Amino acid sequence: MTYPIHLKVNGAPVSLSVEPNRLLVDLLRQTLGLTGTHVGCDTSQCGACLVQLDGQTVKSCTLLAVQADGCDLTTIEGLATGDDLHPMQAAFHEHHGLQCGFCTPGMIMAGIDIAKRHEAPDEATIRHELEGNLCRCTGYQNIVKAIDAGVRSLNQAKA
Repeated sequence: MTYPIHLKVNGAPVSLSVEPNRLLVDLLRQTLGLTGTHVGCDTSQCGACLVQLDGQTVKSCTLLAVQADGCDLTTIEGLATGDDLHPMQAAFHEHHGLQCGFCTPGMIMAGIDIAKRHEAPDEATIRHELEGNLCRCTGYQNIVKAIDAGVRSLNQAKA
């Protein structure tokens, strides 16, 4: 048995039918082809699957697709405007906030969430806020620098 769902994904309306046990991350990756959202651990520990659901950052590996019915969903693919990177994406590029890149989409989504909740977070705050995101390659130093720069850039854009 399937259930019809209607949602907006990266600004585009999407209507489809899903199995009741289908995870949101699987819908994004397998059905919609949005492979920037990664599955890293299957246990909700790593944060590689972060997306924004109605403006709130959530782990898409812990949500059923039917729970997103009627929601506005933004993935890493929906952040840039054409060739113009989102300020947080640009900050990760400029400050080398990635190594293999597997965790990067989740880290960027986490950085945007940090920027929404903290006007000027210090390094300790950024590190604390990243506790739900794992990177296996870096020492987090450049990730923290990138998020700091991204927050400052987002704040300048608001002013």
